[in-house]
Amino acid sequence: MQNDFIDLIEPTPKLHSQKCKIISFLLKIFLQFTTVVVGLTTWYLYDYFLAIAALLLSFIVMGIIRSKLRNAVIPPKQREYQYNDQAIAEWYTAKELCLEIEDLI
Repeated sequence: MQNDFIDLIEPTPKLHSQKCKIISFLLKIFLQFTTVVVGLTTWYLYDYFLAIAALLLSFIVMGIIRSKLRNAVIPPKQREYQYNDQAIAEWYTAKELCLEIEDLI
């Protein structure tokens, strides 16, 4: 008889301090809107052709940054699930930037 057990999924950490919530919010905004800001800034300063190229390049760079942040903090058994920018920012903030006393106990 084969027993297939589903591994327990660790929930997204909850941030308790205001400082950690602000850091998580800023990281989420950075992950979401950097691509658009780079494209619009390049379009305003230079040309639409360079803006399209900068938009594509920033899309690739932000994808790499998002992937590195995600792989650094999310447990290996949960990496197959999809996470949005807010969840990635909360995981990274809770595990790397704001090591709170309650989590260490």
